[in-house]
Amino acid sequence: MKALKRYGQNFLVDRNILGVMIAQAGLTENDCVLEIGPGHGVLTRAILAEKVKCLHCVELDERLRPELEEIHDGRLSLHWGDAVKYDYSSLAPFPGKVIANIPYKITTPLIWELIKFADKGLRYMLLMLQKEAAERITAPADTRARYPLGVCIEAVGKAKAVRSVPPQCFRPAPKVYSAIVEIEISRNFELAGSALWSRMLHLGFAHRRKTLANNLKGWALPEGIGEKRAEDLSADEWIKIYSSAQASHTEESVF
Repeated sequence: MKALKRYGQNFLVDRNILGVMIAQAGLTENDCVLEIGPGHGVLTRAILAEKVKCLHCVELDERLRPELEEIHDGRLSLHWGDAVKYDYSSLAPFPGKVIANIPYKITTPLIWELIKFADKGLRYMLLMLQKEAAERITAPADTRARYPLGVCIEAVGKAKAVRSVPPQCFRPAPKVYSAIVEIEISRNFELAGSALWSRMLHLGFAHRRKTLANNLKGWALPEGIGEKRAEDLSADEWIKIYSSAQASHTEESVF
């Protein structure tokens, strides 16, 4: 089947990389897993080969329906639709882990959407991403690669790059390297679902060369933070700004 560029399809075919992902995820018989974009079901079958409790797969491309429906396993539930817009709250049992080879063009909006479900029980993601996206997500404070999603992930847990993956591991081969990224969610479960938090981060990074005093005019900034730039701050410093905003009802003046 021809991969469709509009869906960002690059199917993982290297079974050694599959093995790395499965081993890293540490799946158990208590895990309910979500896979985004199962494609031809290569990763799907690898997950089901483990003793997982259940597996939800969300796929947009209806051409793949016959192939995926041939996977006869009572633990598998297929769901059809746009992964960025899908109503994940409807999944039952609700997944605690996400394992996926994500289409590169939806990486940022999809992860933003998924981490909103931390307060519903999502605690872990193992994702195949474009290497550049992986570097931005894992970038620490005081680096140019720092951006809002990376700050948010640091605020709710931690992210690390597991390994890089060359283009030849996919069909068709992308023009860039990929990377496997592990995200663990362990705190501030409600934070990613806050519109005020998201608004604050995106305003803060809107003009990267400007200080936060300029980007966040009207916000109650803790002492010593206003002269810094967005990329300079740790997640804990961003949480301090957010807490000050909540305390001073800043949300009424920024929306």
